[in-house]
Amino acid sequence: MIERQTPVPLSLLAWSLLACASSFAAPAATVSPSADIATGPLNIPFSHYASEEARTQFIRDATRPPAPGLGGPIAASRRYYDAINSDRVERMKKIYPVVITTEKVAGVATDVVVPVGGVSSENRARVLINLHGGAFLWGAHSGGLVESIPIASLGKLKVISVDYRQGPEATFPAASEDVAAVYAALLKSYKPQNVGIYGCSAGGMLTAQSVAWIDSHGLPRPGAIGTFCASLVEAWGDSAFVGPILSGQGPVEHPLLLVDLPYFKGADPHDPLVFPGASAALLAKFPPTLLISGTRDFALSSVVRSHALLVQAGVDAELHVYEGMWHSFFSDPELPESRAAYDVIVRFFDRRLGR
Repeated sequence: MIERQTPVPLSLLAWSLLACASSFAAPAATVSPSADIATGPLNIPFSHYASEEARTQFIRDATRPPAPGLGGPIAASRRYYDAINSDRVERMKKIYPVVITTEKVAGVATDVVVPVGGVSSENRARVLINLHGGAFLWGAHSGGLVESIPIASLGKLKVISVDYRQGPEATFPAASEDVAAVYAALLKSYKPQNVGIYGCSAGGMLTAQSVAWIDSHGLPRPGAIGTFCASLVEAWGDSAFVGPILSGQGPVEHPLLLVDLPYFKGADPHDPLVFPGASAALLAKFPPTLLISGTRDFALSSVVRSHALLVQAGVDAELHVYEGMWHSFFSDPELPESRAAYDVIVRFFDRRLGR
C-alpha cells in the first residue's frame, strides 16, 4: 500500500506537461508491491485491468527521486529529464531498431528516425513530424526520440522530431512558427495529405496549435494528426483533480495550467492559436485526429473534451483511453499498453495518410 501522510510528487510522466513546484519538492514515498493508494479516507487499488508490467512501472515512477522545482534553474530540470529519457531511448533501441541522424530543416534542428532496413516502399511518399513533450521547457532530442523510435520502427516510415523553441528563452508562438517552417519545407517533397503530425503532452498541445497556425498562414492542412495526453483545451476538468490522487499525490486545490507556464507568458488564453478548441469554425478545418490518454492521466478530461469538440465540428476523431494508465505512459516501451498504443498510432496514420 502507498501511504500518503503528505503530498508526494506525481510520477515523472504525470508531470511532464503541468505540475506545481511545491509537489516537485515533496519527499518520495515508500511503496509496497501492491501499488494501492491510500489518500485520506480513500483506498484505491491499482487497476485489475492493467498489466503487471504497468503495475511495476507505476511503483517505480512513484518512488523516483523528485524532479527539480519549476522555479529552479532550467538547466537542472533539463538534465534531470534528459537522463530519464536517454535511458528510455537505449531501452527502445533494443526493441525497435532504428537509424537516427540529425539535420536542419528550414533552419530548425531535427532528429530524423528511420527503421533499420529503410522506409517501406508503401511509405516512401509519407512522413511524420513528431513534437516532443516536456512542459514547453525540456524534452528536446531524447524526449522526441522516445516518441519517434517505436513509431518509425513499427510503421516502417520516416519520423522527423522537431527541436522547437521553448520557454523560458522563447515564448508563444515561437514553437508554432518552427513547426510550420519544418512543415512548409517538407511540402516541397511530400504532398500535404501524406504528412502527419503528432505529439504527447506539450507536444500534443503544440500539434493542435500548429494546425491552427498552419491554417492561419494559408498552408494546406496535413493529412492527419495525433494529440496525446493533451489536445485542444486547457488541462482542466475532473481529471485535473482526480488524476493526482490516482497517481499517489495528495489532492490539489488549483492545478498549474498551461497558460501558467513560462512559454505562454503574455499569451491570450482565449486565442484559438493558443487553444484551438475555442473556435468551432477552426476545428471544422482539422484533419482526422487521433487522441490518446489514460484513466489516471491528469489531462484525461481535456482530451475527452477535445474529442467531443472535434466530433461536434464534424472531424474524423478517434479516442483511445487506456485503463490504469498515467500521463505519457507509453514513454516506457516494455508495457503491453505501450505496444498497444504504438500499434494504434501506426494503424491510424497508415489508414489516414494519403486518403
